[in-house]
Amino acid sequence: MRDIATEHGIQLIFDEVMVGFGRTGKWFAFEHFNVTPDLVTFAKGVNSGYVPVGGVMVSEAICEFFKSEFFMGGLTYSGHPLAMSTIVAAIDAMEEEGIIHYAEEIGNSLLGPSLIALYDQRSVIGNIRGKGMFWAVELVEDKSTKEPLSNTKMGLIKQKLTERGLLTFIVNNRIHVTPPLIIKPNEIKHGIAIIDEVLAEFD
Repeated sequence: MRDIATEHGIQLIFDEVMVGFGRTGKWFAFEHFNVTPDLVTFAKGVNSGYVPVGGVMVSEAICEFFKSEFFMGGLTYSGHPLAMSTIVAAIDAMEEEGIIHYAEEIGNSLLGPSLIALYDQRSVIGNIRGKGMFWAVELVEDKSTKEPLSNTKMGLIKQKLTERGLLTFIVNNRIHVTPPLIIKPNEIKHGIAIIDEVLAEFD
């Protein structure tokens, strides 16, 4: 994709709103793939959502272009001091507390392998994918055809998970497993056990 964009003079834009700032075990998800985008959008992860904020990082080449060209744009609250201070504080805390390294370590040594192990145990799981602390468990009616699990069953699964104290983010036939980056190993094990227990009812 990078090569095609460069060849045709297209700006490569990566949306890191959900996966940036440690979620995948790196500061940015694109770092896993040895590619450099021209623009990167980001938001909630940059300050843990304490204050609504978002932004765009641009390449050196784009910066150079606007040194001699006027950019007609801006928003009323751009660069708001309160929002900016939460970004600085959050990034300082992530660096000082080693949160990115921890997310990579615990995600790739415990969370990911624990979820992947469920694939062989549960026929309702059609696919598991992710990195660090950002995973998706895709649920199916049939493992061979990959027919998505029905909305009715997905609703029941969400209800049963919630009843057991596990709050999940479910989209279509996927359970997104995206715990806090500071989650403890015993909490991960407890959450995985709840997911396993509920999915066992749908095998």
